[in-house]
Amino acid sequence: MDKSSIHFAKGCSNNLREEIMDILDVHNQTLNEKYLGMPLNVGIAMNGAFKYLKDRVWSTIQGWLDQCLSAGGKEVLIKAVAQAIPTYSMSCFRLPKGLCNHLTGLLRNFWWGCKDGKRKTCWVAWDDMIQLKNRNGLGFRDMELFNLALLAKQACRLLLEPTSLCARLLKAIYFPNGELLEAELGQNPSCIWRSILDGRSTLNLGLIRRIGNGESTKIWAMDWLPREGMRRPINTVSNSLQLVSELIDVAAYSWKREVLNQYFAPADVETILNILINTRRQEDFWAWHHERSDVFSVRSAYRMLAAQKANEAHPGSLDVRKAERLDDIMEHPSPIQDQGFSMEVG
Repeated sequence: MDKSSIHFAKGCSNNLREEIMDILDVHNQTLNEKYLGMPLNVGIAMNGAFKYLKDRVWSTIQGWLDQCLSAGGKEVLIKAVAQAIPTYSMSCFRLPKGLCNHLTGLLRNFWWGCKDGKRKTCWVAWDDMIQLKNRNGLGFRDMELFNLALLAKQACRLLLEPTSLCARLLKAIYFPNGELLEAELGQNPSCIWRSILDGRSTLNLGLIRRIGNGESTKIWAMDWLPREGMRRPINTVSNSLQLVSELIDVAAYSWKREVLNQYFAPADVETILNILINTRRQEDFWAWHHERSDVFSVRSAYRMLAAQKANEAHPGSLDVRKAERLDDIMEHPSPIQDQGFSMEVG
């Protein structure tokens, strides 16, 4: 119980505090302390609460400035060390955009050799260098997007493990009579809850319902069509259909074509008919659309966000799935010095 502690609200009497601490064998912790390396008092002044991240990244980089490092060496240090420092904090909190920009500025200055306050020419825009390697970038992380991908993992865990202590606690506070996907911000929400909802927004971009027996999937309110873009069918005709199970012929293990043709758009009918009916009648489940394994990963979520950001900046470029396949190809071993050199001269 050495790592366990408790914090009491102002209205709790001293006698009750002592009694609870004796029963649980834990100590009282003030909000000015840190728990597992992270601040407890995270409120409106988040930049101040996470100032230690700036200091750690800055002090780490200062130790590298006097070393004669190649472009490949700098790339490894940035990716494996400097960008890994805020990962734990970013998996719990949505860091302010200003803080992310400041950390990015430190890494950018280190890459181009800026030190002692002296500026150097940046031959390539940092926005180009953080592109995925299949888009001619060096694959440095976009701190803000990586933050969202990490928070999406937390939201996914709450969705798939509703009986966990954390999930039950948040449900009791913020959505006692609902589900995570429909939960709202509420009044006086904590920074953690705000961050989880930001992660949920990212999760929704790739979340899909896989059909088993269809008894727990709402036709018009859930994403269950396996395709890019809109993953819900379009309701073109007034009807009383509610669940996907109403579209399945249980005896024949097939879709009810006459129902589909009557109530669904032709494009939706074609997509639905391509979904195989599970003969084992297993329950429907949530899956991650951008992984063949259906399992969510931070890496896949980050790729999705990065590809979408690039598509917004350059419409008509690679879609998410194609970008992921090309990125797999680019990960074959190649001299890392060549990659850095090509960025500087390209």
